[in-house]
Amino acid sequence: MRLKVEQLERALQKGLSPVYFLSGDEPLQLGELADAIRISAKQRGYHNREVISVDKNFNWNELAFASDSLSIFSDKRLLELRIPSGTLGVDGAKALINYCNRPAEDTILLITAGKIDNKSTKSRWFEVLDKLGVIIQVWPLEGDDLNRWLQLRLSKRGLQADQQGLQLLASRIEGNLLAAAQEIEKLYVLYGSVFVSVDQIYDVVADSSRYDVFKLMDAVLATNINKLIKILSGLKAESVAAPVVLWALTREARLIIQIKLALGKGHDKNLVFKNLGVWDKRKQLINQTMNRLSENQLNKILVLSAKADRQIKGQEAGDAWETLLAICLFFCNPALKTALS
Repeated sequence: MRLKVEQLERALQKGLSPVYFLSGDEPLQLGELADAIRISAKQRGYHNREVISVDKNFNWNELAFASDSLSIFSDKRLLELRIPSGTLGVDGAKALINYCNRPAEDTILLITAGKIDNKSTKSRWFEVLDKLGVIIQVWPLEGDDLNRWLQLRLSKRGLQADQQGLQLLASRIEGNLLAAAQEIEKLYVLYGSVFVSVDQIYDVVADSSRYDVFKLMDAVLATNINKLIKILSGLKAESVAAPVVLWALTREARLIIQIKLALGKGHDKNLVFKNLGVWDKRKQLINQTMNRLSENQLNKILVLSAKADRQIKGQEAGDAWETLLAICLFFCNPALKTALS
């Protein structure tokens, strides 16, 4: 049975399932879901707990051994299987299918795993788990979903904020729910259960966004000018080396030029993407950028990159970070020729 995150609490009130499978790459939600299952199990007499961690050297026979050994005892037990990679492999799939065909008595199997791919959701082991137990896939929260989560989290502490306050909080933590939870606790400690103003949020909440060049390139290709300016400023403030940012920008320009040249020769686009290492999540961004920029404009980006390189090395006057910003803006819209000469 597949459930949404918010449906677990009601399901636990009705009773426990023999197997729970929690998957995703958002640690706070995964951790809190697992905690809710542990608490509910303990309330129902599952006082003993055993944890098995799966790594690249893991022997899946350990799962069968653990389940068989647990059934010897009369005490109810919670068996936790942790799969950080989210990858089971052939042996793992067989082991889970075998377990579900003969689940251990007086045992709840709680599986926490990293994000799994779409192929896994169509696999035999996933179908077997779906029939026997509960599956919850956790996704990063964005937009209205993130605002609702923040509002609910605030209300649990007796705090309230208007839409402007929620938007400020969301912009500060950028989907990092663990940081959001910590900042809400900080607001509660400082102000108690009250309505918190925008100014109070602004004064208290730290900017918990994690800046890196890969996020910068996603923002550039998506033409999200406000976000790219924020990330670029963050990279500069965190003393990230300018050559690293320049490398990312020139690499992207050269990649798109290569794709254009290959397509111009009549090569299959999917094969070109595969050969050049363009993974599925980025295909749309790359396609949009190819449609937006001509080969000549991409070459102009490389010329501007050479200027930034000379500025970094002290061979030309000017601020290299301003030129890097100009490159980002040119990626978004060639009409934005700030700092071009």
